[in-house]
Amino acid sequence: MALQDARDQVDMAITRDDARGLAFENAFGGVTSAFRRAYTKDLTGYDLAITGVPFDQAVTHRPGSRFGPRAIREASALQPFDPPYGWDYSPLDTFAIADYGDCGFDYAKVAAFPAALRNHIRGILDMGVGCLAMGGDHYVSFPILQAHAEKYGPLSLIQFDAHSDTWPDDDMQRIDHGTMFYKAVKTGVIDPYTSVQVGIRTVNPDTLGVTTIDARAVHEAAPGEVARQIKSIVGDRPAYLTFDIDCLDPAFAPGTGTPVWGGLSSGQAAAILRDLAGITLVGGDIVEVAPSYDTTGATAIAGAHVLMELICLWGWTRRDEGR
Repeated sequence: MALQDARDQVDMAITRDDARGLAFENAFGGVTSAFRRAYTKDLTGYDLAITGVPFDQAVTHRPGSRFGPRAIREASALQPFDPPYGWDYSPLDTFAIADYGDCGFDYAKVAAFPAALRNHIRGILDMGVGCLAMGGDHYVSFPILQAHAEKYGPLSLIQFDAHSDTWPDDDMQRIDHGTMFYKAVKTGVIDPYTSVQVGIRTVNPDTLGVTTIDARAVHEAAPGEVARQIKSIVGDRPAYLTFDIDCLDPAFAPGTGTPVWGGLSSGQAAAILRDLAGITLVGGDIVEVAPSYDTTGATAIAGAHVLMELICLWGWTRRDEGR
């Protein structure tokens, strides 16, 4: 990194004039955006949009993930100096990526939130732009999945999580971060037989046909083998990857609402995600980062790294179309 770059690159979230490229702005200063990408609501010419969903009113235990998008953006300032390790390409150089800001909604009208989020995501997808989201609690995945399914049809879900989030709930008006994938299966948004959950370590006997690779199975296998199993289940179908940060053991990600011991290490998660290269990823999210429960910032750092892996996965099958 040239010293001059650090002097000249300031507040790149609002001053950069090139949608592509690494960034050398001081990590500790400036307006924070996702990986120092430009904040914009005009997606003309962009390939991928990152958006925040600061909603946590569906939680069963500790709130606070409404602050997740802000924390992930701040933590992501550590990464845009270099291409991501282990990928052999630079997605920030290859693709025009925007920080689309956050989904707007009335916090006092919770029942109106799902439609607001669906419309927000539709607006991005209708521009022909890919979308990755930062939650927020895990309920936010449901409206996002609905918007993607409208475009791509039933999706294969790849879910990294401590919980299945498929507990029975036939009341479509309930907004709950533990039942939305039950609803997604029952309404045909996701295809359970080509979907897989990774890292599960809580009891829910009815998997609805979704394959479960629980945390112990991950610990007893090599990361590459876990990735191969996931890819064999999903195949080349349109896939959506959701990563609940509580998939990681609380030792690696304490800042979350419903922590469960015995989870994945950050190293295991990184290796599995990198070995998923080649899946047909049409969208994804990182959720349940609640920074107030982690004074070290490690949870937000992990969340930012997951988000970068999602960018890499989204771009891997499209990289020849980039610059």
